[in-house]
Amino acid sequence: MIDAPKNPLTRFTDKPSHLALVLYASRVSAGFPSPADDHLDGKLDLNLHLIRRPAATFFVRAQGDSMRDAGLFDGDLLIVDRAITPQVSDIVIAAVNGELTVKRLKKLQGTWALSAENPEFSDIHLGDAGCEVWGVVTHSIRQHCLR
Repeated sequence: MIDAPKNPLTRFTDKPSHLALVLYASRVSAGFPSPADDHLDGKLDLNLHLIRRPAATFFVRAQGDSMRDAGLFDGDLLIVDRAITPQVSDIVIAAVNGELTVKRLKKLQGTWALSAENPEFSDIHLGDAGCEVWGVVTHSIRQHCLR
């Protein structure tokens, strides 16, 4: 298995930074909650919710539209855990002939394959030379406001 991603957008650490942000107790259906203090539920540190194993976690950006039907879009930030053993139906990051790709892990007719969530893309069989699973995508983060 490859020791570490070469992409400068990835990060390994044993000591993630902590940043506690305000968490509102009220749910938002069609508006924004009042910023009054009686609506505060406490502080929220996303590291505690998104990263279970910091030393085995890295970030990578999705590129293209092969996983659009799984809700992963071009530019999404993917959180990947290398310590999770991949299972059928997991979305994984794999190196295929030296290039990283994000696909769903499937078992097709008794063999393992990487499958896109877009019918325009064909499956990649793991038995093919040069294919290695790097980790399991645990979360994705999408930017909605571009400024």
